[in-house]
Amino acid sequence: MAKRYDVVIVGGGPGGLSAACALGRARRKVLLADAGPPRNAKAVEMHNFVTRDGISPSEFRRIGREQLVPYTTVEIRDVRVEEITGEKDAFEVRVGGERVRARRILLATGMIDEMLPIEGFAELWGSSIYQCPYCHGWEVRDRAFAFLPKAPAMLDFALLLRNWTSDVVVVTNGAFAIPEDAAARLAKAKIPVDERPIARVVGEGGHIARIEFASGDPVPCAALFTHPPQRHVPVVASLGLELDPMGFVKVSEPQKETSRPGIHAAGDLATMMQGALLAAANGTIAAAMINHELSINAH
Repeated sequence: MAKRYDVVIVGGGPGGLSAACALGRARRKVLLADAGPPRNAKAVEMHNFVTRDGISPSEFRRIGREQLVPYTTVEIRDVRVEEITGEKDAFEVRVGGERVRARRILLATGMIDEMLPIEGFAELWGSSIYQCPYCHGWEVRDRAFAFLPKAPAMLDFALLLRNWTSDVVVVTNGAFAIPEDAAARLAKAKIPVDERPIARVVGEGGHIARIEFASGDPVPCAALFTHPPQRHVPVVASLGLELDPMGFVKVSEPQKETSRPGIHAAGDLATMMQGALLAAANGTIAAAMINHELSINAH
């Protein structure tokens, strides 16, 4: 007979761990399935998480798991969720070759970052090519930054980077023309724009040192900021959930419920505002909403 859980949590990062903690403290029977690898596996440190600023992602997860030990209704397995079928109150989950049943599902899988087809990009991702200056800008402050936008609408992000350094250059890789209004804002902020196609990014000692182009002189930089495309993990993509215009899983507020009743989502897969603390907060909110509904429906 299949094991039964109140909630199966898919993903053991900050969102999944926080949800498991809240549900464990509510004495809910939970399976936390975490196959990894973590989205931030290449990052050396996590930041903006009060009391945990500067911790490594692996140490954060170790502590998170350790703190779940007292909550004996929470089971953690290092296995992949392969399939989710069924409906609210009667989901069937194929996990690690076994089938279990769950009343609710919480997706906390994060997103998969797709590496740009630029030589050297994948090797430097996470060590000196970043998405978030709040997470990594302090460590490279007052050094040379480059920003590679994926669309004209993103150009103003370069203005934000000036909080951390006065030395910012926009490199477009020849992908689009700069709108006149954006060009004027960048010029006023003394941010140059280089529209040449990028040949490669070159690192020294594991950190980016310069951007080389198809022709002409390279641009030196200590950090490259960009927002590469993201995609959902296979099990999320297979569920046919409604997505928002940016491609993130659309959820109700504050329930964090997706377009499929009984399936909730929290963390990076459901928002453009991505970060460990934000994922943890949303995981806790989702867990509280799930527990509230299960409690109400039990009577």
